[in-house]
Amino acid sequence: MSSPWMPRRGASPDASRLLIERAHEEFVSGNRGDPRVRDVRGIVRDSWRRSVDNLVGVEALPPLALDPDELERLRREHPLAGVIDMIRGLIIPGESDESGVVVAVGDAAGRLLWVEGDRHVRALTGDMGFVPGASWAEDAVGTAAPGTALRLDRSVQIRGAEHFNRLVQPWSCTAAPVHDPETRRILGVIDVTGGDPVVTPQAQLLVDATARAVEGELLLARIRARAEQPARRAPRRSASAPESARASLRVLGRDRALLEVTGEGTETVAELGARHTELLLVLATHPEGLSAERLSELVYGEPATVTLRAEMVRLRKVLDRHAPHLAPASRPYRLGAPLVSDAHEVLGLLDRGAHRVALAAYRGDVLPASAAPGVEEFRDLVRTALREALMAEASLDVLLAYADTEAGADDEELLRLCLSMLPARSPKRAALVARIERLAADA
Repeated sequence: MSSPWMPRRGASPDASRLLIERAHEEFVSGNRGDPRVRDVRGIVRDSWRRSVDNLVGVEALPPLALDPDELERLRREHPLAGVIDMIRGLIIPGESDESGVVVAVGDAAGRLLWVEGDRHVRALTGDMGFVPGASWAEDAVGTAAPGTALRLDRSVQIRGAEHFNRLVQPWSCTAAPVHDPETRRILGVIDVTGGDPVVTPQAQLLVDATARAVEGELLLARIRARAEQPARRAPRRSASAPESARASLRVLGRDRALLEVTGEGTETVAELGARHTELLLVLATHPEGLSAERLSELVYGEPATVTLRAEMVRLRKVLDRHAPHLAPASRPYRLGAPLVSDAHEVLGLLDRGAHRVALAAYRGDVLPASAAPGVEEFRDLVRTALREALMAEASLDVLLAYADTEAGADDEELLRLCLSMLPARSPKRAALVARIERLAADA
């Protein structure tokens, strides 16, 4: 079945795009009274105003509001989890990988839980942070269909240049909120993102109809469940357990890690010594546990179990002050609770296709001064994963940004790839050629 989202032959681009771009420039620069601003749709102009008032960055990447564990939990527990196949079937008939659009489903807070659809479009939109776990609430990214639809509690279409964030302006989108069929509380949002065909009146009708169909299906499922168990009381919500402490390790571009612990409404940050940093990172990368001999080899480069045991005693004392739930067990040595690092977060972003966000989060190599074999192995893994993912799938602007980092500055293969992707008359070609020639001369 052909996709309804592919552009019609002979379709012309929106003639008002340039005018809207100029109005946007005037608006964000403070000239709200410019005549061109008055010509912008009221729903967009009002959203721009809220975006400015909320101090939304004009070129800021959306924040990642959910870590991988939270994302998976919400996907299991969210009321829309059982109707994802229905949404997919209604909006993208046929092969979704060749549909020309991306379909996203988010929760009531604007956090994207599912992002599916055309593989090529997903790769491009992933560069602007349109990935599972990211917040697309209006107060996070400004004017965009998912967040603005939730803010106004109605379906919304945002065309290209109407987006507040310039990174999003190459795309258009239509979104509609989904409500609880009985309480009418907002459960989430359905969004379709792509080219101009996603902001036609027919597109809005389809997304609206999908949202209503989902609400109807949710109601029917409840009616069926009540009919099957007439005498059974509705299960009571269990009292929420106290928020458990969560710990993360900041190791990118640092020689001594920062241990950040949050929970129960509090947050503590402690800078660790170099050896304790290495021990925690190695244990975090081996959650299954390590023998004393293997752990000492990964940290000291040789079996040194006596030295290791003494250092582990000191590490436990540090953790008792800042993160007692992490206190490691022995035989094998393993942490008492999950510990993620900012390097693991970069790997997770790459897996989601969020190349631009991953590059922004990559603040440098993992513990660059460490010579611990386990650290060196993880450092190489992260650096290689970043390079290979960007070289294989990232857009040109992301590759150029990577070439300007320390990791990519002397990568001749990367520079040649960027050069091959640049238009023949691009002013950036000369600088790339000069860098390639310099690297060849130094070789």
